[in-house]
Amino acid sequence: MITIVVPIYNEEDNIKSLLEEIAKAAKNVPISEIIYVDDNSTDKSFEVLKKLRKGFPSLRIIKHKTNSGQSAALWTGIKAAGNDIIVTMDGDGQNNPLDVKLLYDKYMENCEQYPKIMIAGERKQRNDSIVRILSSRIANNIRAAILKDKTSDTGCSLKLFRRRDYMNLPYFDHMHRFLPALMIREGVKLEHVKVSHRPRTHGVSKYGTWNRAFVGISDVRGVLWLQKRSRRAEEVYEELD
Repeated sequence: MITIVVPIYNEEDNIKSLLEEIAKAAKNVPISEIIYVDDNSTDKSFEVLKKLRKGFPSLRIIKHKTNSGQSAALWTGIKAAGNDIIVTMDGDGQNNPLDVKLLYDKYMENCEQYPKIMIAGERKQRNDSIVRILSSRIANNIRAAILKDKTSDTGCSLKLFRRRDYMNLPYFDHMHRFLPALMIREGVKLEHVKVSHRPRTHGVSKYGTWNRAFVGISDVRGVLWLQKRSRRAEEVYEELD
């Protein structure tokens, strides 16, 4: 079964429609749990979630006492998940929940051969401003060139992976930007699926125009350091008779 994890900050106008779409997607994919993590929103997001809970039995709500960022919200939701298969998506409605089936089908095709596997969505066409697209492209190109993570669009939040593999990763702020590289470091097989990307209809982006590029660049050195010091237990143990 699948747990959908949705981190949000000030997305009151997007919650109901996205929940309805996730419920629709669950008719074709085994989604049994939806976890919304409210990262201490200053609007009515938490109140909206509480009102909707009766209509969505699979919905669980977690609220941070302080605004801690997207990586922290994802960590909170995934740690609390009751299923081992996790799908993450943004709460702004730009990810299409129907695309979860694309990730799940790819997972089912490969999971017997590769039990440790992550399916990462890659947006076919970005529905953002040209400046945001360019800043993201710069960060992606630098990251991919240095970390060799074989991913052209790590900013796509639509991803599927095993909870146990995620919980083995080292936690740090902004780690969600580097999940492909971190998973590869842990011996996880990486596959990609083309997914759709929709324009935002309510609210505003929580990222500045260039901060995703420059913050990402400053973090690349730390991830590269982690890659060079990877030494998984299954590669070094010796069994005694």
